[in-house]
Amino acid sequence: MYKIKEHAEDFFVREVTSLSFRKTGNYLICLLRKKNYTTIRAVEQISKVIGLRLKDIGFAGIKDKNAVTEQYISLKGMSEENIDDMGLKDIDLRSFGYLDKPISLGDLKGNEFEIIVRDFDGGIKKNRRMPNFFGEQRFSRYNSDIGRELVKGNFKKALELILKTDIDYEKEIKEFMKDRGNDFIGAIRFIPKKLLKLYVHAYQSYLWNLSLKDYLDLSIKKNIKIPLVGFGTEIEDKQIGGIVGKIMDKEGIDFRSFINRSIPELSLEGDYRDAFTEINELRILENGDDSIKLSFFLEKGSYATVAIDFLLT
Repeated sequence: MYKIKEHAEDFFVREVTSLSFRKTGNYLICLLRKKNYTTIRAVEQISKVIGLRLKDIGFAGIKDKNAVTEQYISLKGMSEENIDDMGLKDIDLRSFGYLDKPISLGDLKGNEFEIIVRDFDGGIKKNRRMPNFFGEQRFSRYNSDIGRELVKGNFKKALELILKTDIDYEKEIKEFMKDRGNDFIGAIRFIPKKLLKLYVHAYQSYLWNLSLKDYLDLSIKKNIKIPLVGFGTEIEDKQIGGIVGKIMDKEGIDFRSFINRSIPELSLEGDYRDAFTEINELRILENGDDSIKLSFFLEKGSYATVAIDFLLT
């Protein structure tokens, strides 16, 4: 066995951007360094301090909470003076330039990781090609469950689960429900859209992980693309189609379930994801006592926790 994330400083993530910044533009680009915050929570704190709407702050990916992370964010209509002396504990912004458009999800090449592994007494695999599972931080406690209820249109149940895990919006929602009775859709709209989308993406990722697991059970090592199911999903591979179909039947959904007519912005068209990915630039360093330090690069969408588990077990 081994331990990671005993301390936030044990798990460092640096985003590698695919963007080229300019000297002028409509969006100020900053490097956000944070500790013990999810990306969404950190962005919420920044929005309150500088007086910018959440939807006017862009980022390329969701970074871990229990870690020290660096990533780029875009701030609409802001200048360097707006971010001076914010006074936020464990959140730091440093300006890097400008862009004419906001940073959006996926605007990155990947991430560099430096991770201290404690209580380690085993070996390390030589194989660098790992199954590309979504990691545990994608799901948290109820994320995929909330996403399932949103996809199925069970908004009352989704709201109940959200309030079990997130009390930040509880006051506004309860005040709203006093006057509006059973308007669960209206109540859900108090939750930021980016967070609601995170829930639906978590459910989509949960289905994908099940699909990859069933694919691996066939002992096939070909690196195919497995669908992240949505309303526009088309599957040409009959074997994968059979795997995905069985999972969706068990869940009681079909592709068109991802058309959310009540909250259209939560509709997902779908995408495709490689079954395998590479652990690149791996370096193994002694860290004293019974710990080691691993550094490596993963392409966007791949998870360091999955890489560690693959390498060390």
